[in-house]
Amino acid sequence: MSKNEIVTIEKMFEAGAHYGYSKTRRHPSVSSAIFMTKAKTDIIDLEKTETMLKEACDFIKDLGSKNKVVLFVGTKPEAREAIKSVAESINMPYVIERWIGGSISNFGEIKKRIAELENYKIDSEKGELNKYTKKERLVLSKKMEKLSKYYSGMIGMKKIPDALIIIDAKKEHIAATEARKSHVPVVALTNTDSNIKELTYSIIANDASRASITLFAKAFATAYKNGQMSIPEVK
Repeated sequence: MSKNEIVTIEKMFEAGAHYGYSKTRRHPSVSSAIFMTKAKTDIIDLEKTETMLKEACDFIKDLGSKNKVVLFVGTKPEAREAIKSVAESINMPYVIERWIGGSISNFGEIKKRIAELENYKIDSEKGELNKYTKKERLVLSKKMEKLSKYYSGMIGMKKIPDALIIIDAKKEHIAATEARKSHVPVVALTNTDSNIKELTYSIIANDASRASITLFAKAFATAYKNGQMSIPEVK
């Protein structure tokens, strides 16, 4: 990340990234990242978070330098806007409604649905839907509306992603599990309630606050952009 885009501890603190969950929800794997417990709430050690973020961003930058496909996943209401925005800013696919089981493990079927949606959009733009009756168009429209809700962010994705970037690994445990079983690396912003041993790169921080989520999501996108910028121009 360029100097003016570095996520400092001060910026994390301002975004409330240090707020963990209650001590009773703490997963043992995150114990070393807890600074203290105050009023039964875990306070995250942001120096540890800073180190984790750097390691994750170095990995994401490397992905960008190789033009790898990164799938962003954040279906909780607090994450949707930020995830859609950063993914689109680097032209990467995203999931913000609901993770459809099999999106990695059974991508062949998912690919068919994405292609169906893509073809519908192309036919619609070309005016080729006029060949259907009004009733047929209505039925088709309703079907495509449902497909669009779940797959519009994945249009253009022709193969399983090279990595996942997840907001809240516990909520998105199905996506994380599918990725792990398919040997797809997972970068996750995750709070104190998750088993970080199941993740390739974990950034322990507040994953429930819009401000915190947005801060880290932008850092991930910036790292990928920086990787792309390091690619030598073909003359």
